[in-house]
Amino acid sequence: MSDRETVPQAMPEARAGASALPREALEIASGYAFTGPALDLGALLWDGVCLADAQVRIPLPMLNRHGLVAGATGTGKTKTLQLIAEQLSAQGVPVFLADIKGDVSGVSAPGVQNEKVQARAADVHQEWVATGFPAEFYALGGIGHGIPVRATVTSFGPVLLSKVLQLNQTQEQSLGLIFHYADQKGLELVDLKDLRAVVAFLTSDEGKAELKGIGGLSGATAGVILRSLTAFEAQGMADFFGEPEFDTAELLRTAEDGRGLVSVLELAAVQDRPQLFSTFLMWLLADLFHDLPEVGDADRPKLVFFFDEAHLLFNGASKAFLDSITQTVRLIRSKGVGVFFVTQTPKDVPADVLAQLGNRVQHALRAFTPDDQKALKATVKTFPNSGYDLEELLTGLGTGEAVVTVLSEKGAPTPVAATRLRAPESLMGPVDAAAIDSAVKSSPLHGRYAQAVDRESAYEKLNAAKPSGGAKGPDEMRAPERQRKPKEDPSVVEQVVGSGMFKSLARSLGTQIGREITRSLFGTARRRR
Repeated sequence: MSDRETVPQAMPEARAGASALPREALEIASGYAFTGPALDLGALLWDGVCLADAQVRIPLPMLNRHGLVAGATGTGKTKTLQLIAEQLSAQGVPVFLADIKGDVSGVSAPGVQNEKVQARAADVHQEWVATGFPAEFYALGGIGHGIPVRATVTSFGPVLLSKVLQLNQTQEQSLGLIFHYADQKGLELVDLKDLRAVVAFLTSDEGKAELKGIGGLSGATAGVILRSLTAFEAQGMADFFGEPEFDTAELLRTAEDGRGLVSVLELAAVQDRPQLFSTFLMWLLADLFHDLPEVGDADRPKLVFFFDEAHLLFNGASKAFLDSITQTVRLIRSKGVGVFFVTQTPKDVPADVLAQLGNRVQHALRAFTPDDQKALKATVKTFPNSGYDLEELLTGLGTGEAVVTVLSEKGAPTPVAATRLRAPESLMGPVDAAAIDSAVKSSPLHGRYAQAVDRESAYEKLNAAKPSGGAKGPDEMRAPERQRKPKEDPSVVEQVVGSGMFKSLARSLGTQIGREITRSLFGTARRRR
């Protein structure tokens, strides 16, 4: 990247031609005359004219105050993400991008100059230089092209897993009880067969007594959970859970040249499983929240996280789930992480979350139906008062144009600015799958995460503790009907807890697993590294 990209520009050149601007446009432009480091979005639009001397920008320190990129399909949201990601990377800030459609991988390769790019650059006074940015490619569970991203069931937690399994509130609470039991007994839930084994055991004759003191677990609810897990696995989703578990600290890295690493999570192969990938994105964010220290107001973010197709996260979410999202977004700012939600309209985001999104880039909206018109009016109400007729403007914006308002260096909202956005300097489209595969295999992370590991965990421990010996599958965990034993006979769990194997396990792993499992807002857990 050239020096002009990495060294903050002091403003303005824009001021040199400012006296020629209309009074209203001059007032808007003055709201974006930041003196510190900032990202350049584009140039002001006023009365249909692009005023290149009036640059629209976002102060770098304000990127951890979160944001929203919205607009109808085909209006240029993905290119806006790419533009912001490039400039963050150039200023040394790591970026996370979810690649839903498979076209964000181009950020790693230099762009191609053509007439459209030249015209856009000329319109906004952009010195366009074809540039690729350092990128790491990931894939959920290794499905697709990328380094596999997995989570253990223990770390994922009951709240997020309930969202994936589409459990109701009662079933979610019961799942939380199962996790609590496993945490206390040092039964690690690494993958789905571990969870199924624990559920089956707790509903067996030997296991039922274990939960009576803390609420019990009905057979009907356990049956629903087991059937949901079976259906989940039948859809090929078991690969997302297991080890090695992905360390979200990998997202905070910079390249050797000091630029921020752009982490691209490919989701094209699983885009037909929205409940899964949207919740997995939330796990990544919750895990960062759980592990990162407080930093207060820093001069630049540690990471900017773009949460694409955000409406999928909120659809059908319970109140507890929404409350956790709200609290995570509110608190993660102080840990140096900025979150941008990407969706079609602001109404896709709950009001409590929307109120925390200080930076807004709103692309064009459609108003073809009564619902569209209602969404348009609702969107207009979320913006500060301005000199624009926003209802008319938002339906007339072209591709690559947007209405912008951000937080100034003092934390106050800037004037609403219709903006013609800059062109990304990286490739606006996907790179070849072969190039991604090559990059993945040459990555230092490939050897760490490529091969799945199935070590001893809850499934094996419960089976090993059976009086009859022999490891049986989770479906065989239920004890057959038998004559009730005298009270003095120990239950299976009593045998487990009293066995030399369990005592040895407690000595070697008890403090590392049982006592150190602390659950965050979503019930996510992380053993300290």
